[in-house]
Amino acid sequence: LRDLTGAAPAVVISDSHGRPWREGTVGVAIGVAGLQPVQDLRGVPDLFGRALQITLVGFADQIAAAASLVSGQANEGLPVVLVRGLPFQPDDNASARQIVRPPEYDLFR
Repeated sequence: LRDLTGAAPAVVISDSHGRPWREGTVGVAIGVAGLQPVQDLRGVPDLFGRALQITLVGFADQIAAAASLVSGQANEGLPVVLVRGLPFQPDDNASARQIVRPPEYDLFR
């Protein structure tokens, strides 16, 4: 698309996901291309000027969750959601592997 149009769109592939200790499914990213899937906000000041200490934003998962509200979780038949105007950090080396928590921080392994 970049060669044809000059635009560099990012792509998030999502699926339904159940969560421990929570009812209901949500959309999560299972594939990512063209954008940073996790945004590291450590050191960025909060609303009161204090530096954030541990904030990592699951940006691709947030996009997937918002898109699943539009596409639905059942038989709606809307396989693609186009999001426009959302600022993001481009990343040509992005991968869904970046979303997966390292084993040493995984509470369930």
